[in-house]
Amino acid sequence: MEYSEVNVAFEILLEEVEVATNALQESGAELLRCGDFVGARDAIAEVEKLTDFRQRIKDLQVDWATLSSVKDRSKTSATRRPVDRRLSKGLRTPEDAFRMPILEALIELGGSAAIAEVLDKVEDKMKGKLNDHDLQPLASDPRSIRWRNTAQWCRNTLVKEGLMRSDSRTGVWEISDRGMRELNRR
Repeated sequence: MEYSEVNVAFEILLEEVEVATNALQESGAELLRCGDFVGARDAIAEVEKLTDFRQRIKDLQVDWATLSSVKDRSKTSATRRPVDRRLSKGLRTPEDAFRMPILEALIELGGSAAIAEVLDKVEDKMKGKLNDHDLQPLASDPRSIRWRNTAQWCRNTLVKEGLMRSDSRTGVWEISDRGMRELNRR
């Protein structure tokens, strides 16, 4: 299997986990609205498991990217399997592509801002990079646009890495001191 095909597979897997997570979050919110607190708690536990699973996938993706010998062998392999066109058709922009635009947007907005403001700024920065698939609604929630969902997952990763604050007010994203230093180094 070619190196790039594995990356496509990782992105597809990450997207499917995100779809499942979003569906569980919606289900949990509905259970909460209906007063089924036990069911909502169970849904939250499942979301936490999926979030941990997603992080393990991201870690594996990073491990795969560091295997330079695999990259080199895949370029010279004489027995390549034909690329399945369905894998790349409509594939979303990877989460990592949103890292710098999110951090830059936060700096431009004074270090913190409402999610919608940050995402509007990110959209301006990502014009020309977002593909047709990114601009489509999610199957699990037709009100949510795919790239915005991916950017929100990226925010989650940035929080885990300490580049964004985890304790900012609800509905507000905030860059951390470490995030500012990271941005200044680039």
